[in-house]
Amino acid sequence: MFTVKFVGGAKKSFLTESLKIDKSDISIQELLDLLLELKPTNSPKLDTENVLIAINGADSSAMDGKFTKIKKNDLVSIIPIIHGGSSKKIIFEYSKKQIQIIEIKGNKSINIKFIDELRQKHPKILFQAVSSNFILNTYHLKKIISLSFESEKNNILLSNKLQTDILMRFALTTQISDAIKTVGMKPPLNFILIAIGNKKILDSLYSELLPLSTNLFSKNNALYLRNHFKITKKHLDSIHSKNALEDVLIEKAAILV
Repeated sequence: MFTVKFVGGAKKSFLTESLKIDKSDISIQELLDLLLELKPTNSPKLDTENVLIAINGADSSAMDGKFTKIKKNDLVSIIPIIHGGSSKKIIFEYSKKQIQIIEIKGNKSINIKFIDELRQKHPKILFQAVSSNFILNTYHLKKIISLSFESEKNNILLSNKLQTDILMRFALTTQISDAIKTVGMKPPLNFILIAIGNKKILDSLYSELLPLSTNLFSKNNALYLRNHFKITKKHLDSIHSKNALEDVLIEKAAILV
């Protein structure tokens, strides 16, 4: 037997904070299939593609993903990643914090000084800029950011700043200088601006940056990332998931220490 703890919106899906499951040595995927069978028919849908699953406080992405086996007396936490937005903006919530994602059109005048000025103008917002070449899609983006939030919660950040940890996990490195060199903004190329703060300030920021923004994830970076991080077809074929490349990148980011 083990316990499943529901966090945030997952509690609304199951009308309870936790369940006891009288099984053991089943995979996370098998658990998700079982939970969908157990979910009350009149409750909100649980989006299993947009949840973080932790076992005894550790993100399962750092283990074997959805193939991770659940043992007797384990505590499995189901944590939804809430999101919304348009083609030019994504807003989602994690650990009761609002995260806003915008892709900025690159030009030679938008450089690191631009980010520094944003930080000075909006001191209550945490900013990070990541080259658009290194973020595949919304799934990849949210999972990496959630890893950093969980690391902060468990006092195991790769750096002393959350926003720096995010950059390092996209770069798959424990060296700050390498992360900046590899995945930091590179004028005049597009970059993804990650902003963490309260909704009112983020709404104001979006209005300010809208003229500089472009549609998110319009470029397919899969081949570029495979080549850059030397991920083979054999490796991808061994991952039984529709998000195989994303899951490999997330796994590599999760095991950084």
